[in-house]
Amino acid sequence: MTITGGKKREKLDRLAELSVRDDERGASLWQEAFRQLRRNPAAIIGAVILTIFVLVAVIGPFLVPYGPTDTIGIREGVVKSGQGIIPGISGEHWLGYDHQGRDVFSRMIVGARQTLLVGVVATMIGLAIGTLIGGIAGAAAGLGGRWGRWVDSTLMRFIDMLLAMPSLLLAVSIAALLGASLTTVMIAVGMVSVPVFARLLRGSMIAQSGSDYVTAAVSLGVSKRKIALGHVLPNSLAPVIVQATLTLATAIIEAAALSFLGLGNPDSATPEWGVMLADAQSYLGIRPGLAIYPALGIIITALGFTLLGEAMREALDPKLRK
Repeated sequence: MTITGGKKREKLDRLAELSVRDDERGASLWQEAFRQLRRNPAAIIGAVILTIFVLVAVIGPFLVPYGPTDTIGIREGVVKSGQGIIPGISGEHWLGYDHQGRDVFSRMIVGARQTLLVGVVATMIGLAIGTLIGGIAGAAAGLGGRWGRWVDSTLMRFIDMLLAMPSLLLAVSIAALLGASLTTVMIAVGMVSVPVFARLLRGSMIAQSGSDYVTAAVSLGVSKRKIALGHVLPNSLAPVIVQATLTLATAIIEAAALSFLGLGNPDSATPEWGVMLADAQSYLGIRPGLAIYPALGIIITALGFTLLGEAMREALDPKLRK
């Protein structure tokens, strides 16, 4: 009986040791980052804001009570902007009318989709071009030898030229050359973010090129192209993904700024928060809410992306973990 009890005790000790080892087993970078995000109040607030924003942008336009271009206030004779009569909030119109008698609540909901579309497409343009340039430069600088350094230097001088101009001035210049349209705004804002993605990915790839696993792969005869594309590039994308989240916030703000300056969609009937903000300037004394509502939408949305992006940056950077 004593021998049997000793064996049972030994088995229990081994099981306990194995469970401890399982608990102490290292998690991947993204798993650890997700654990950090779940405990970060800023990340939770940012995720909630963005979830609401995306749901409103995707589902909201199908549920709005009025069409965004329906001038119901003019037809009903309750809106006379020339005489300074623009009714405010009511039970049927939660945010009132605009200067053309359109329901502001419906336009805000539909405008959220346009704002999200501009921000996402602009960020994807900047991410695609910046990743291409930064990936080539990083691979050339880290693994390309003398010719690689020449390629890296040439590409980085082009990036330096873009960085030499203030971002908003560069976006205005591009939009002015291409002409006012929603597509122009996407391209202009996307080009502004290209240098950020390019320099970030290049620096990350150069840092990864000095890692032990790269040295081991080179010593085993693995081709430099395979090392760059199969190992260095995937391990360098984490900061770029985080930067994309932060860039979404600035893309929305810059797109609204271009629309406010008249370089966005020339058809003001299409609701977009930047265009709505520009249209409201002539009626601030009568209905300041026409400017307040889209401004709040832009600020809150940008805040959500910023909070989540900063939290992701802290979670993925060991130096910034709390």
